[in-house]
Amino acid sequence: MIRLDGVAKTYRTRKGDFVQALAETSLTVGENEFVTLVGPSGCGKSTLLKLVAGLVPVTRGEIRVRDHVVHEPFPDVGFVFQQPVLLPWRSVLDNVLFSVEMLGLEPRQHRKQAGDLLELTGLAGFETKYPHELSGGMQQRVAICRALLPDPGLLLMDEPFGALDAMTREEMSLELLRIWEERRKTILFVTHSIPEAILLADRVLVMSPRPGRIARVIAVDLPRPRTMEMEFDTRFKAHSDEVRSLIFSGRKERG
Repeated sequence: MIRLDGVAKTYRTRKGDFVQALAETSLTVGENEFVTLVGPSGCGKSTLLKLVAGLVPVTRGEIRVRDHVVHEPFPDVGFVFQQPVLLPWRSVLDNVLFSVEMLGLEPRQHRKQAGDLLELTGLAGFETKYPHELSGGMQQRVAICRALLPDPGLLLMDEPFGALDAMTREEMSLELLRIWEERRKTILFVTHSIPEAILLADRVLVMSPRPGRIARVIAVDLPRPRTMEMEFDTRFKAHSDEVRSLIFSGRKERG
């Protein structure tokens, strides 16, 4: 589904300096695979997602999604940000339909699919509500529905639960797993939470400090469907210890 070949990204600051956000990185992600990225702040996790989405150009290397070279944003991708970024003057239903409007599609033809997604995420009955009438978790559910409505093959999620409280975050993680089991998308998910990264993923990509690179790929040896109780599994703890060791050893080396 995704292939990165020697991809690197360097930004130029306002002062004219160059900052390398991502070192040369090669990676493949399979169809319908759930992959999480975890690492220290500033290691290039979000940059990698934006590169895959075509939101920013690569400095070196090449990115392919379904064998098409990525040069700019493309329709077969949904992007969920840390903040829901809902339009406050639009209802829940109209916010969900906004994604197909942006693709030049007729919203009326997608109302049923939008309603089905809202029901899938526990938002049936809230179609006419406005963002300020919803909790943070409910707003993020709307954002996920909006990203899923055009039925993209690839879903990119940049710390989508980072602003939520701990209990809502756990609830949303399980909700996302349930949606993924039913809809089977390829998901690339950025998080700062090590337990969240392990709970969700088929594979965890551990990134080094800036300039970011993939320090290790960890295949998660846990059965599906996943539950929060799996955090007490010895395999879960072993994965967690490995990820934590890699992140903190990278910080010491940098220091």
